[in-house]
Amino acid sequence: MNTLDAIAARRSYRGKYHPTPVPREHLTAIMEAGLRAPSGCNKQTTNLIAVDDPAVLAQLHQVIQPPIGNTAPAMICVLTRPIIAYRDRTYYVQDYAAAIENMLLAIADFGYESCWIEGHVTDVDRIGDQMARILGVPEEYQLVCFLPVGVAEEETIAPK
Repeated sequence: MNTLDAIAARRSYRGKYHPTPVPREHLTAIMEAGLRAPSGCNKQTTNLIAVDDPAVLAQLHQVIQPPIGNTAPAMICVLTRPIIAYRDRTYYVQDYAAAIENMLLAIADFGYESCWIEGHVTDVDRIGDQMARILGVPEEYQLVCFLPVGVAEEETIAPK
């Protein structure tokens, strides 16, 4: 699939997933695409964790409310750390946003579906903090998003 086809094929999928495992090589390639995204002043503020162990996924889904992506056989968690990049400015939000978009396009390229899940992860209930504790994420990082990854069980439809 070329880049424009991946852009056209990408959808935010919130449905159920087939239990078919996502090969680790695919997860690695998806994360590498994310880490190749631009980074403000090259501060490299974005880190990623792939999870495909069913027991760990089950622990994570215990804290993700409302439940979303809970049937996906894998997820990629997006971590960031605010680092001053230029004068008093940080670009960590732009950094992780670029990384997420690269990964969403790579996910589409492999024929999987996903959705950028950030809202209730970083909201006042701080689900990302709970997820980070389960994964043993060091304190200086914030878990800001997760991407469920898998084969859609339902047909994806383009929005109007």
